[in-house]
Amino acid sequence: MSSRCLRLAAPALVALGLAAGAGQAEEPPRTLRVCADPNNLPFSNAQGEGFENRIARLIAADLGAGLAYTWWAQRRGFIRNTLNARACDLVVGVPADDELTLTTRPYYRSSYVALARDPGLRVATLDDPVLRKVRIGVQIIGDDFANTPPAHGLSRRGMVENVRGYLVYGNYAKAAPAAAIVRAVALREVDVALVWGPLAGYFAARERPPLALTPLAAAAGDLPFEFAIAIGVRRQDQALRDRLDAVLERRASEIDRILAEYHVPRVDGPAAAGRAR
Repeated sequence: MSSRCLRLAAPALVALGLAAGAGQAEEPPRTLRVCADPNNLPFSNAQGEGFENRIARLIAADLGAGLAYTWWAQRRGFIRNTLNARACDLVVGVPADDELTLTTRPYYRSSYVALARDPGLRVATLDDPVLRKVRIGVQIIGDDFANTPPAHGLSRRGMVENVRGYLVYGNYAKAAPAAAIVRAVALREVDVALVWGPLAGYFAARERPPLALTPLAAAAGDLPFEFAIAIGVRRQDQALRDRLDAVLERRASEIDRILAEYHVPRVDGPAAAGRAR
């Protein structure tokens, strides 16, 4: 919110054929050059352990291409310093309506969820009166509690005193820095946390006992809590986008299995169809 400044040198590998000139525009890529964060589980890391790493390998294999990464922490300027700088050619996870990239068909749709240690504490909307009686953890980008959709919604309802903010980026010196908000629930630092679904699902399943997730529904006046996720390429790279669309269609069931392995909560059902522009 997907969206994620360490920079590691990418190996010097052959660029995509479509970048080499008009005469080769329709040739399949020899190397799939991916822009990704080296420390952003469950999405990606430098060890290739994220579900976006897995999906990138699947796409490269389908295209008969090699795979190379440009690593950059997913912060402000990520697209400018990677994709638009032509250091790489695609980002595996972007909002399907992303204005900075040309996007494929979405390959999943997820939502923010309410995460709790107590399985009986199932909060489905921000209007649930229980939220005024418990300690709430919320993902934030800055320090004003009004930037991620749930943080904005809490602020709009005047809920600030019982809210604790956890930076989306976390402490980047640690592995999987964004997971701190999930650990806060497990350690009882907060009673309920409002977390982007893929992050919540992956780390909640690793707690013992696993934490309970409830999808959040936005009310009138709230920012959207659900987002479709696609692959992003440069705005002018339509040939690559179309080729990736075809792979996503061919490999939909395998991608669904990868997302299920990582406990990504879905609000679309497997193999969602359609194209966002």
